[in-house]
Amino acid sequence: MAEHINFDVLRPDAFFELTSVSFGDYIGRYDEIWKVLPDIGSICDELLADEKDLLPEDIPVAVPLSLTTVIWKGNVYTSNFEILGGDPTKGTFQVIVDGEVTSDATVLYAGCVLWDRRLKIGKGVVVEPGALIKGPAVIGDGTEVRQGAYVRGKCLIGKNCVVGHTTEVKNSIMLDGAKAGHFAYIGDSILGKDVNLGAGVKLANLKINRKVVKIKILDVEIDTGMKKLGAIIGDGSEIGCNSVTNPGVLLGPNSMVWPGVTVPGGYYPPGCKLHSN
Repeated sequence: MAEHINFDVLRPDAFFELTSVSFGDYIGRYDEIWKVLPDIGSICDELLADEKDLLPEDIPVAVPLSLTTVIWKGNVYTSNFEILGGDPTKGTFQVIVDGEVTSDATVLYAGCVLWDRRLKIGKGVVVEPGALIKGPAVIGDGTEVRQGAYVRGKCLIGKNCVVGHTTEVKNSIMLDGAKAGHFAYIGDSILGKDVNLGAGVKLANLKINRKVVKIKILDVEIDTGMKKLGAIIGDGSEIGCNSVTNPGVLLGPNSMVWPGVTVPGGYYPPGCKLHSN
């Protein structure tokens, strides 16, 4: 029955402003927002088709980097640079390379692990010690991957994002400016532009009974056909510390979830405020 109902509220453009963000053209192809998730791997492959975009051959993979490494203007440096620091997400992280001050240099700190070469890492990205990034993955300009972060592959991470300390991301999309700064889990999910996850937020993606995720909207239950479906979080939304979204949460733009709340699966309209009773 649900397939014959025109639910415009489930379209990607009901959650995200797609015209000016990274990956918007790809997300906009789908009529229901969760359908993009099984295709993230193939989207990554499409974006990694040009070999010049892949991780340079002279950067070691599958081992912790022994030397802090800078990529700038297509060249790889393990010396002749000075890191001045700053905030990469605000464009203030600066490096002196060959005597020139720049905020476009990518910094891979000693101790981080790049698991394979199927990685496209943008300008001004900072990857801190202890972070591990598996391909395929695309990481946009000015993004910060903090100490202990785990990017598990099939990830599209936009510009000026934060993948925080001990945060895990797998088969997910973070649109420009999305931030998960501390102890988060993001599985089979999409974070809209400027979404912020407080410390300890978990976007659960698998039901405890391992059954297919169904989404209830307007008293109709929609079978997604997916056993792994985390959360779709609309642009500008905030989720408070230690909150958990159950599988199949669709949260409209500019919504807010109070700290410590467990959000049942289902559709929530734009601007909603969810708190414990």
